[in-house]
Amino acid sequence: MEATGIYYEPLAYQLHKLRQTVSVLLPNKVKHFGKSLNIKSKTDRIDARVIAQLGAERQLPVWQPPAPVFKALRELTRHYTDLKQERTVLLNRLNALLSAHEPQAFVLRSHKEMIKKFDTEIAKCEAQIKAVLKKEDWLQEKVSRLLTIKGIGLISLAIVLAETQGFALINNVKQLTSYAGFDVVERESSTSVKGKTKISKKGNSRIRAALYFPALVASQHNAALRAVYQRINSGKTSMMVGVVSLQRKLLLLIYSMWKSGTLFQDRSLTSGDQERKPLLRHKDEVFENKVGRSTDLPTLDELPSDLSSEALLRQ
Repeated sequence: MEATGIYYEPLAYQLHKLRQTVSVLLPNKVKHFGKSLNIKSKTDRIDARVIAQLGAERQLPVWQPPAPVFKALRELTRHYTDLKQERTVLLNRLNALLSAHEPQAFVLRSHKEMIKKFDTEIAKCEAQIKAVLKKEDWLQEKVSRLLTIKGIGLISLAIVLAETQGFALINNVKQLTSYAGFDVVERESSTSVKGKTKISKKGNSRIRAALYFPALVASQHNAALRAVYQRINSGKTSMMVGVVSLQRKLLLLIYSMWKSGTLFQDRSLTSGDQERKPLLRHKDEVFENKVGRSTDLPTLDELPSDLSSEALLRQ
């Protein structure tokens, strides 16, 4: 079945309860499979046949319901985000009314009361999120370690853990990058097509939104990431390139610390004492400023002057 918001859940949970094999797919995967069959029409009957053929031809991953703690955390964090968005809408309306000519006192008072009500509900929701994170000792211990990352707050971390189910379905950093929409898309062909290289944004937008402000904070107060941010944005007109890079780095840092159980170490990198980057990288890693590259080996201009190609291969 397709993951149609939350409307697939009753059927998926019921089939799982009956010990049936369930696969839940992203709609775009089913759509691309239908295009490969040269199917142009779209009806419920055609969609059902496409999904059935996909299940018959492919070895699909088996769906497992999220752990109760992460299911509760996902509902709470999404509710928290919705409340914040609604409060922002009301606040913008109030600011607009205050700029109007002789606004009605009742309308102003009504907006202020609703904003106050949203503040109360947001505080209650935040308390519930903290309670869920403290419900199990192992989870509270992991969260405490992850909060040592400079720039990461409790709510941002809770959103990342909720949307990834505690990284239960993530096997490597490449998969996590794609799931969050931070994977790089190139559009270039010969000399005729010179498109702009950018992230796909075809992933979980809630993760990207949750890491935006932490990336801004890290660019100022996290010594190691601040050096990366300044290096990437050097000579660029838009600072968003560095912000997106820090968002991705923070996400991968959370993932690695979650898996390894280590504490964050803030190492200040000065110009005279910078660590050398690994030359032969792991296949899942990419350069933050050399995105979209198809090769895993560095080019000549990326090699230190004191290391030859033969020494690189021996290493």
